[in-house]
Amino acid sequence: MEAEALLNRLNEEHSLTAEELVTLLKEMTPVLKKRLFQLADETRRKYYGTQVYVRGLIEFSSFCKQNCKYCGLRRGNVKAERYRLTEKEIVDCAAEGYKLGYRSFVLQSGEDFGFTEELMISIVRRLKSRFPDAAVTLSIGERSEAFYRALYEAGAERYLLRHEAASRPLYESLHPGMSYENRLRSLALLKSIGYQIGAGFMVGLPGQSYGHLAEDLLFLKELQPEMIGIGPFIPHSSTPLKHAVGGTVDETLVLIALARLLVPKALMPATTAMGSLDPGGREKALAAGANVVMPNLSPLRVREKYALYENKICTGDDGPRCRGCIELRIAASGYEIALGRGDHYSYSRTP
Repeated sequence: MEAEALLNRLNEEHSLTAEELVTLLKEMTPVLKKRLFQLADETRRKYYGTQVYVRGLIEFSSFCKQNCKYCGLRRGNVKAERYRLTEKEIVDCAAEGYKLGYRSFVLQSGEDFGFTEELMISIVRRLKSRFPDAAVTLSIGERSEAFYRALYEAGAERYLLRHEAASRPLYESLHPGMSYENRLRSLALLKSIGYQIGAGFMVGLPGQSYGHLAEDLLFLKELQPEMIGIGPFIPHSSTPLKHAVGGTVDETLVLIALARLLVPKALMPATTAMGSLDPGGREKALAAGANVVMPNLSPLRVREKYALYENKICTGDDGPRCRGCIELRIAASGYEIALGRGDHYSYSRTP
């Protein structure tokens, strides 16, 4: 009964303590889980109705200077096939997406400093000039304050930077050579500049406890990011965590739903990783409170090379097929595809 009372209070107040969240996670019965997903779906419908927003994903470089223990793009993975798209190729990918109706593009890469501030400014300006009614999101890791400001001034509106772990010891165990303080500082800085920011974490990481997950949820509650990305950890065979047990769709759905109740207005993707573990994983995420999908616009020849994890779905589908498949899946789940910019419920950019 305690867990049921906690869930009801979470739904009403959008807040619980860390200890209460741990209790809720530990006592999550199938009946309680069903109720949690129902409340999460009702909450997203309150702000976004049945709309599921589409972002065209362009994975433009698989080079990365970091050595995160879980990631297939890590610097130490000598088996990784590296590539960089040209500026023209990036714009061409967006043009294909624009023809398909997309008005939101996510430029994602490893931390590749070969893409300098000057080059990224040029890319963003070209995208905004050619597609002025489209939103541009960057997901390219930690950069300098000057870089963040320059790209915002060039027209980028959103920046995705998962916090990965709110627990310092857990973060440092997974990210050799990286600074926990700088990660949090970067998120705060991006928000202060004016970006719609995205944070998030993986579920099922080695050493991750219910306490860690509660910390992650409360960090998101305090940060109030416009976007929250939560997906399962999937081991990659060319990383130090290749023998680790991965996260599950079921576990991840609970965290997505809890995040929806804690940060009700957030935009939350049904990630490709969910669909890679379970053919219906993305649909299950939508039913648990997610409201964004990100079909891939990258050239087919590079899709399998952008291997954060292995056995990723949709690496062989071209743009039109991918869009058609996603639209059918969304409709079959009882939702409707939304092809506009898909801004956050409370967002307005000051000129």
